[in-house]
Amino acid sequence: MDIQLIALFTAPATALLALGYGIYLSRQVLKADAGSPKLRQIGDAVRDGAMAYLKRQFSVVFPIMGLLAILIAFTLGIGIAVTFLLGAVFSAIIGYFGMWIAVRANVRTAQAATIGLNPALKIAFGAGTVNGMLVVGLGLLGVSIIYVWAYFAFISQGAAEVARQATTVLVGYGFGAALLALFMRVGGGIFTKAADVGADLVGKVEKGIPEDDPRNPATIADNVGDNVGDCAGMAADVFESYALTIVAAMILGGQLFGLKGVVFPLLARSGAILTSILGTFFVKARSETEDPIKPLIRGFIVSAIAAILIFMGLATFLLGEPRAGYAAITGIVSMLALLYITKYYTGPGEKPVVAIATASQTGAGTNLISGISFGMESTFISTIIIIVTILVGYSFLGFYGISLAGMGMLATTGIIMALDTFGPISDNAQGMVEMAGLKGRAPSVTNSLDAVGNTTKALTKGFAVGSAAVAASSLFATYFEATGLTSIDIALPKVFVGLLAGCALPYLFSSRLIGSVGRAAFQVVEEVRRQFKTIKGIMEGKALPDYSRAVEIVTTAAQKELVIPAAIVITMPIVMGVFGAQALGGFLGGVVASGLTLAFWMCNTGGAWDNAKKYIEDGHFGGKGSDTHKAAVVGDTVGDPLKDTSGPALNPMMKIVQIVALLIAPLVIKFFGK
Repeated sequence: MDIQLIALFTAPATALLALGYGIYLSRQVLKADAGSPKLRQIGDAVRDGAMAYLKRQFSVVFPIMGLLAILIAFTLGIGIAVTFLLGAVFSAIIGYFGMWIAVRANVRTAQAATIGLNPALKIAFGAGTVNGMLVVGLGLLGVSIIYVWAYFAFISQGAAEVARQATTVLVGYGFGAALLALFMRVGGGIFTKAADVGADLVGKVEKGIPEDDPRNPATIADNVGDNVGDCAGMAADVFESYALTIVAAMILGGQLFGLKGVVFPLLARSGAILTSILGTFFVKARSETEDPIKPLIRGFIVSAIAAILIFMGLATFLLGEPRAGYAAITGIVSMLALLYITKYYTGPGEKPVVAIATASQTGAGTNLISGISFGMESTFISTIIIIVTILVGYSFLGFYGISLAGMGMLATTGIIMALDTFGPISDNAQGMVEMAGLKGRAPSVTNSLDAVGNTTKALTKGFAVGSAAVAASSLFATYFEATGLTSIDIALPKVFVGLLAGCALPYLFSSRLIGSVGRAAFQVVEEVRRQFKTIKGIMEGKALPDYSRAVEIVTTAAQKELVIPAAIVITMPIVMGVFGAQALGGFLGGVVASGLTLAFWMCNTGGAWDNAKKYIEDGHFGGKGSDTHKAAVVGDTVGDPLKDTSGPALNPMMKIVQIVALLIAPLVIKFFGK
């Protein structure tokens, strides 16, 4: 049978299967009991705040995307403009519906916790899997739609023309997905951390009340922020990495293997979706006392092993080139190594985290110094893993091997996203149990789920940064193909200047976001203090705070900062293109090198500070309310915008720069030369 026809029907069919499985799981989650009227009231407040935020963000973002699509249509062609919109719309759908199910699962997880571990785990992981299926299903469906269009429009001109047309417009799909992801990451990151910092500084430090205490006027905003940052933002981020690695692999594979090289990524992704679905069936606690992370790890391992078998089978029997399978497996091994390193440096009870907690005994200064030190060390080791991944992938099949390594890193995306979304759902559930005053098993069950959720969120941040770096490297390779360059001469002053400019961009970008969190957090702190002073009876539990004010403050702050960072990221490569293709290539290399290391440092340092604080809250070194705890809260506060705002936002930033350069490459060569 014609291999094109197999890919033509298998890829979209598998994508639809993933979406169907997601719909099935959504219905299972929604069937669960949402609890008492008081619990429902808390859940409704979080849900309404989250959905109102997204609607407001889309009202700002969609007109910008529309204007960009018109500009692209006039400069680069209608085909790229249409795929740009397709990528943006799919990314928006993932962010919207991923959060839609999360803000309905949190309250049901809290209620299920009154029954036991397994019912609560089933709901939280099931809702997370919905997000995972949205990412992999729509990611593959979008690429499949483009491939089907190219097939029926150009098959009369031969298979080579089908491949060429598909890969030409696929870049637009990646650009749309990446730009929407940037908006989601920036807006969601500012919202979640401004609310979190404001709630912590007044609630924990000044008033000595727990994080999710209903007396804290910012607690609802904090819970809303978990969803807009960790559900909507992370899903859109990983979706564009998922899409871009397919795009890069199809472009480079077509040049190396012809049609089979274009088809291989589609079929490999189809197989990987099936392995993620398979892994979800193994996520079930064997007893009520089992550590919740063990069933999650079982599901992940099953998915990873099955993906290895599928990659090797397709590489051997479709391409006739086992090295393609080895390159993809390199990515899977790299991803496992990154997860391990992230767990070691940021995981609860690990040596670096305990060392930071110990340093907190002498004040916030030593807490900060210790955290910065361990963060830098973790950055070096994490970067070495990426270096080895790129070199090994290249040794197998050149630039195509690098793109396949990126695909391998994202092979288990379906279950990785389930683990990530599990985090904020469990966090919300734990807070709701506390706010609703649920007794019995609920507090212990949700505490254990929340502890695991904090670990999975930290692990998936390392995964997101690593996969973004390899995806950006794959796009960097396609830039050489697009410009005809075989190398860039760093001894040329204009190339060196481009390299320096690229290294500096992530710092300018991050400064905008961290500053926005600081300014918004200042407003939240002032508002929370005002309410404690003016609304009598809050601390005694006789009066309710005005939760909506904090939500409004952080929503407004997030929208203000959406446009400028995106404008900087889009215009900088265009400006550097004036100096020629080599200078632009130096700029791209600088962005990846600086963005990768800065993102690793921010995410790992912030994660370590967070868990050092939690280690103290578990009763070590004086526990909650002690001077040691207050010092650790300062470290956690500094780390919050690093690990949840600027660090994760660097992922789409690195890739957007590469895509813009790829889109303008023919114009740069034509008007400014090499």
